[in-house]
Amino acid sequence: MPLSDEEIEEGLAGLDGWSREGDAIVREFDRGDFVGSVRFADAIVEPAEEMGHHPDLGISWSTVEVKITTHSEGGLT
Repeated sequence: MPLSDEEIEEGLAGLDGWSREGDAIVREFDRGDFVGSVRFADAIVEPAEEMGHHPDLGISWSTVEVKITTHSEGGLT
């Protein structure tokens, strides 16, 4: 069941650098260069598989945007 707006805002208050974007939370990570960005994205694979949650990732040279939502629930859970 998706979280309410209040629950999302309360959860975000304790997460440095994360913001809400529609039905997702988003954060950009600066990894210094393209190699660092790709390695960072690769490091996310195993924990995401274990959790069964797969973030949307966007790589732009030194930065990686991580967007998290629960696609199967249509929002944040």
